[in-house]
This record gives sequence, structure tokens and C-alpha cells, in this order.
Amino acid sequence: MSYIAKPSVAHKRLEKNAHGLTVRDYEGSLSTLCAGCGHDSITAAIIQAFWRLNIEPHRVVKLSGIGCSSKTPTYFLREAHGFNSVHGRMPSVATGAAAANRELVYIGISGDGDSLSIGLGQLCHAIRRNVNLTYVLENNGVYGLTKGQFSASADVGTKAKRGQVNRQQPIDPAMLALTLGATFVARSFSGDKAQLVPILEAALRHRGFALVDVISPCVTFNDHQGSTKSYMYTREHYHEVVEADLVPLRTPIETKQGEGEARQVRLHDGSLVTLRSVEPGYDPTDRDAAYLHLRKLAKAGEVATGLLYLEEGESDMHEMSNTSDTALVNVPFEELCPGQDALQKLMNEFR
Repeated sequence: MSYIAKPSVAHKRLEKNAHGLTVRDYEGSLSTLCAGCGHDSITAAIIQAFWRLNIEPHRVVKLSGIGCSSKTPTYFLREAHGFNSVHGRMPSVATGAAAANRELVYIGISGDGDSLSIGLGQLCHAIRRNVNLTYVLENNGVYGLTKGQFSASADVGTKAKRGQVNRQQPIDPAMLALTLGATFVARSFSGDKAQLVPILEAALRHRGFALVDVISPCVTFNDHQGSTKSYMYTREHYHEVVEADLVPLRTPIETKQGEGEARQVRLHDGSLVTLRSVEPGYDPTDRDAAYLHLRKLAKAGEVATGLLYLEEGESDMHEMSNTSDTALVNVPFEELCPGQDALQKLMNEFR
């Protein structure tokens, strides 16, 4: 993978987080993606989310598969651990890494081709196992690295750059995740950083599998008239479920807010956030209602964004599989390899 190192010089007046780090400390190499690619906007949002959450880069594991989206981890958190797997296999690699060390923070970057075609089975099992993983799906509806063929998320009727019309039904990753029992489902747009950053923050704090589907227009192969995932089409059909923001878990902040009312709330750092109540009748904790809401807007040709579904208290992979509380790298050799007698005793239990 090609990359270009960024200059290490940072302005001395840049704001620092709780660890004394600036946003520059959360960056990676210079992007080699096409100028204007929505994926680079997602990278900027990821950098901002990790910095605001005060997560130290060396405590992060970033994983990817194959595709334009899978180059993204190169462009953020240069001090983090990283693994670029083969096409569609990132979820199983993330599952194994998380099982071996629950002390780290895991983020997987994938695309609609990597996730919804060759990697669909892998994605499904990561969801049902509720792996502790923030899964960012950079969704542009095409295979960008192989010159713009339709992906599994391309809408019926959308036109390719060369004029072909897609006639196959798309796979909606948000609806798929809801059907499989995902405990965190959200969708945003790469051009809406104000919404995307808080969603990523919430996903990184979530215990379990958090799917963040991000519509990310491809400026080279899918940003033309007739595409349903272009910048213009998305902005014209944008439907925000809730104006989301994240308040860190500290001393509780309380406010009263009427239905549909906007109110400013002062956070712990002194900054102000404007909160707007959700649409009347929408409940992000109701899986069936969330699914029906997505179906309704999809039929109208609109894109629902925001925190679509959240379930707290569900068992994660560690609880279901009884994984080690201690990272395996720190477990003494004698416990990891107790010897032939212990192995024979274990085998006898299965006879």
C-alpha cells in the first residue's frame, strides 16, 4: 500500500486533550485517494472522534480488508496497531484479535463491496457474536479500485458512469444489521461532519458491535447525474432522524426539553451543544419501529440518518464465549500451555 508521510510540525497553539495530545497526533499518512473522496472526510471525522474521547492511539487496533475504503486506516492514528486482511475477511480477524485482548479499542473500516459481497458472511457472524468492534462501512455503491462496477448496495435504477442501469435489488447494511440483532446501528453522510463525529463517538463507547453505515460518494465513478449515491442526490434526499451529540459519562447533565424543541446545554468542558428532540413517535430503542422507518423512507427514495437503533445491556462476545479477562500476551506460558496431561484430560471430556 502506497503512503506519504505527513510533516510532523504542529502549531504550538493547537488545543490538547486530556493526554496532552493534539488532533495532529491522531493523524496518519497523507491520503492517496482521489481528491474530494468522501472517504477522506470520514477519516477526518474518525480522527476528531478519537481525539475528543481522549483515547490514546497506542490502545487502538484498526483493521481493514480490500478496496478504496480499506486504505483509510493508513490515514489516521499512525501510532495505533493495524492489520490489513484479505478481501472480505476483516471481521474474522477482528473477532480473533478482540478475543485475545479485550483491553484494546477496535475499529474496522470496510466498504460496500468488501462487506456486502465477498465479506457478507463474515459481517453477519461478527454481528451475531456482538464483537466489541466499531464497524465503519464506507458506502459508495461501486467498486472504485476496479473502475466502477455496481456493488451490492447500488440502488435499482442508478446509472453507472458508462450508462449501464442497475436492475438488481440492493442490500441495505442498516436493515441487515437490524435483522441480525445488532445492538448499535447508525447511518450518516460523509459530508455531514457535525453529525458523523458524535455518532462515531457513541459507537466507540458502545459495548458490542456498532455498525456505522456512511454514504460516501465516489467522485471518480459515482458522482454523476443518475447516481443515487452522488453528493447532489444525497443532499437532496437527506432525512435526519435526530440531531445527535454525545455527552461523556461524568456528572449527569440534566435538561428539560419539549417535543421537537431545540435547547442549548453546556457541557463539562464549557462548550455549548444544541439538542433537538427526536421526531414525534420515533423510538431508537424499538428495533421493529426502526426497521419500518427505514423501509418507509427507502420506498420514498430518502436516506435516514442518525442513531437508528441502540440496545444496551446485551451480552457481548466476551460474556458469551467466556474469554480471558487478561490479554493473552500477558498470560504466563504455563497457563497458556499447561502440557500433555491437561490436554488429555480435556480430550477425555469430549469422548
